[in-house]
Amino acid sequence: MTEFVFVKSSYSGGDAGQQCVEVARNIPTTVAVRDSKAPDGPILRLTLATWTAFVAHAGDDRG
Repeated sequence: MTEFVFVKSSYSGGDAGQQCVEVARNIPTTVAVRDSKAPDGPILRLTLATWTAFVAHAGDDRG
């Protein structure tokens, strides 16, 4: 099985204690998300369609 290759969000400042996420998009059918402060912790696995809908809604100004 291919390992996820996580990348830290470009919005992460890198200071200790900051709330940061890492995203892996190297698996064609899955987007994985994890807390950068807990790299051995749980991983949220999403389908590409679910990730796309989440990102679209997160950027939506309607609240």
